[in-house]
Amino acid sequence: MSSTTLAPATKAVTKPLYKRIWDHASILIIYLIMFVILSLTVPYFFSWENMVGLSLAISTVGIVACTMLFCLASGDFDLSVENIVATSGVIAAVVIRNTGSVWLGILGGILSGGIVGLVNGVIIAKLKINALITTLAMSQVVRGLGFIISGGVAVGILKPQFYILGNNNFLGIPIPVWIMIFCFIVFSTLLNRTTYGRNTMAIGGNREAARLAGLNVDFIKIFIFTIQGFISGLAGVVLASRMTSGQPNSSVGFSLDVISACVLGGVSLSGGVGTMLGVIVGVIIMGTVQNAMNLLNIPTFYQYVVRGIILLLAVLFDQIKQKQG
Repeated sequence: MSSTTLAPATKAVTKPLYKRIWDHASILIIYLIMFVILSLTVPYFFSWENMVGLSLAISTVGIVACTMLFCLASGDFDLSVENIVATSGVIAAVVIRNTGSVWLGILGGILSGGIVGLVNGVIIAKLKINALITTLAMSQVVRGLGFIISGGVAVGILKPQFYILGNNNFLGIPIPVWIMIFCFIVFSTLLNRTTYGRNTMAIGGNREAARLAGLNVDFIKIFIFTIQGFISGLAGVVLASRMTSGQPNSSVGFSLDVISACVLGGVSLSGGVGTMLGVIVGVIIMGTVQNAMNLLNIPTFYQYVVRGIILLLAVLFDQIKQKQG
């Protein structure tokens, strides 16, 4: 018994320093190298205006990635986030148009996302239907409802107060970026400092063992998906504010961007592994690659190819790390 507990510790101590640094900060090192290369080779990349634009561009993905980390770390997927984002924006716009109240619109958009997340969680936890199938099906349902509610067209918002959320700055930094930073701090604390975070990792690491240890797995899973829905609703409201309208056909491909960012940041698709710092770096890498391609005027069709290759490489990297572990 003593040999099985002491062996890993001994192995960690005898690892070379560069190996330990690489194990813990490989993704950050890769990004820093990429950032230096792009700064030297891509015109206007390393400028204040571009850095602000880049941070604004990644804000929506960053907000949703905070909670996607919990879904993936618990061993599940949520492919419905892109349509929750689009439909929450539509609902916020429709509520504002019909009531004249900006606050009711914001509340309606966020609540609608939370309700979809709750339904996802109940179906997955109680009916034992695979999360991939459940969220894929719900994604279609939500997208359809978005088109029905909006009549298939963008719903304009004529309240300038609503635009503050997505278009104003504070200390020179856009409000959506501050919201993203706030989400990173809150969910990082939840992940590292609370029972909720530890239970999420326990479920992802070994679901049956967690159940036998006395954890209410079903309740935790429902909670994870409900929070995911609320945050996706918030992201949808922020996006609608930036676009000054609710658009049912927005956010196409958003789910893959969020999942790619998380996997790039070291969140295991098998569950049980993930850090908020890794997710932050993953989100920044995805945004930086997109930003550099835009600055180089690479056509959109080629950008789709590059994003798909990044996702494949992220999954491959995840599998290699699992085998090494």
